[in-house]
Amino acid sequence: MIQVICLALLVFCLIERQVRRALGPEQTMAGLYPDNRRVRPTGRMILYHLGELNLRIGNVTDPPTVQITRGVQLHLLELLGIEVTQTRWPQT
Repeated sequence: MIQVICLALLVFCLIERQVRRALGPEQTMAGLYPDNRRVRPTGRMILYHLGELNLRIGNVTDPPTVQITRGVQLHLLELLGIEVTQTRWPQT
């Protein structure tokens, strides 16, 4: 159990480190808090915003896509180097 907790903490810290490195020397970004102030991103706030992402299941002709509802989510994914297809309106 301790190994699982340590592994989760390692992933948490690596995500935070990658975002801060990708931001460059300033290491602050806006959009993490409702008042839009510029702050250093923390692992908790990064995962909070990425936790709101939705995956639309695809079928044979339509691949699955990640539905991004807020600009900060797209910015965080770009900083992490993750490419996703952005769909604004899900097809029903």
